[in-house]
Amino acid sequence: MIKKIRLNLIERIKRTSTIKSFRFSAEQKINFIPGQFIKIIFDEANLSNKDINKCLSLSSSPSKGYIEITKRLSGSSFSEKLDSLKIGDNILAEGPLGNCVFKQEYKKIGFLIGGIGITAVISIIEDIMDKGIDTDVILLYSNKTSGDIAFKGELDNWQNYKNIKVVYVITGGEVKDSSYITGYIDKNLIIERISDFEDREFFVFGPPAMVDSMRSLCLEIGCQKQKVKTESFVGY
Repeated sequence: MIKKIRLNLIERIKRTSTIKSFRFSAEQKINFIPGQFIKIIFDEANLSNKDINKCLSLSSSPSKGYIEITKRLSGSSFSEKLDSLKIGDNILAEGPLGNCVFKQEYKKIGFLIGGIGITAVISIIEDIMDKGIDTDVILLYSNKTSGDIAFKGELDNWQNYKNIKVVYVITGGEVKDSSYITGYIDKNLIIERISDFEDREFFVFGPPAMVDSMRSLCLEIGCQKQKVKTESFVGY
């Protein structure tokens, strides 16, 4: 059920040079499904103020004792409001929102992700790990540079489990580390790294142009339309 709820900032975590996570305690538990998002409301007097009232994906699993959101800080009014919060400050939020969600019945999933689109993926994989779900996961995660990879420590650690595999794709030029792939997520890479793509539910999170491109690639290689789930992340 969608509701408005007060959140109190309890921790902030630097993920990359431009990305931070913000963890909040909630006055009431938010019962959300991994993959959903909430609306952060800084202008309570004008709920339609789209400049500083924005939606962000949850980057924590529902079983955690906190609510986490993660944002690339762009210098926008919204980013500045978020980054200026001090420990103990409270804000109003609304949610949960969104239908691009994980279901435990999914036995195999593939993620085609760009940049800050990783936030919803973290919520989903963390939920799989927390609950010991046997869903098989392959994540293709694209960033401009290796320094742009958010949550790399968590993703590397999760790969120690047999059902989680992460492929890092770097678009900004060649890298010396052989654990990265240079280039872009394209049809050939999907087929090579996710050979059983026809058996998987696909999630695509990222900028609108990338989401459209990845959806088209999935359909081109033969994925069933109903198995391709998308959510566009607009920068602000």
